[in-house]
Amino acid sequence: MLAGTLGDRLAAYFVREERPGASEELIARADANEAVLAAIVPDCRIFRIEVFADDSAPVGGTRIAAILSDNPIPAGVTDVILDLSALSIGIGFPAARILLEDCEAEVDRAFHLMITSNPELDDRIVTIPSSRTSPVRGFAPPIVGSAEELAQIWIPQLAHGRTASLTRIGAAIGRCYKICPLLPFPSRNPRRADDLLSEYQVALTDEWEIDPRDILYASEKNPLDCYRTLSTLKKRFDRAIGDTYEPRMILSPVGSKVLAAGALMAAIEHEMAVHYQETESYSIVDAAEPADGPCETDVHLILSGPLYGSYDKAGQT
Repeated sequence: MLAGTLGDRLAAYFVREERPGASEELIARADANEAVLAAIVPDCRIFRIEVFADDSAPVGGTRIAAILSDNPIPAGVTDVILDLSALSIGIGFPAARILLEDCEAEVDRAFHLMITSNPELDDRIVTIPSSRTSPVRGFAPPIVGSAEELAQIWIPQLAHGRTASLTRIGAAIGRCYKICPLLPFPSRNPRRADDLLSEYQVALTDEWEIDPRDILYASEKNPLDCYRTLSTLKKRFDRAIGDTYEPRMILSPVGSKVLAAGALMAAIEHEMAVHYQETESYSIVDAAEPADGPCETDVHLILSGPLYGSYDKAGQT
């Protein structure tokens, strides 16, 4: 789409995430995709990032930060577009934050997010998480005050096949003032939220002891709905318990990238923490794509740039 419109004005950085548990089939597909992308955008650079260090610590966020620092966006670039569709949270979130800050420092440069979403395909992807739970680089705001004054509000995004991973993340976070699971609704599959509630029944009732009134819902198609939901929740907790405790919201966006984009915006604006488990390997159930399967949905967001200039001026008057 961009290559057809911009022609030789388009330049790209392609990021390839390398994991020790990748299958030969997955590596072959990645090689083929890399060749196709390089042919579409000849003016490109391909960066291969080892997601894990030798001791199995997740270091993708640190390495993407170093790459962006060593390879700044050239002067004269008017638009920077980050495609989150195939990036892991550990790399996509730090990259988004760094690029947003860089673009905000340039008056005439806009920053865009792009996501191609297919929830049915996401449900067929099987992940093997690492044994370590950690905050995402750049999304671990410091704790002010003592532990007794801290009120942690954890928002796990429920997704198919991630029960064990979210359970380990919750155990690593520790005591929480509230746990508010996030469900995709409305969604393309009207029963998706119900199916997830059934899948997570033991965790919701026995482990997390969720009050049904604390369950959150956000549109599967619109990241701004998730952003507004989390922003409103933050303001309510600040108003309700801010005089007694230090509210600390912790996000775990392990599912849909559309919802993750909304969580990303809320985390950046309100300094929320993001905890996750990096994935060691991926596989797919029923690799043959159904001919009549649901189509993909494209989402485009503009987070900064000249488009917002009039709003900034209005806020200063």
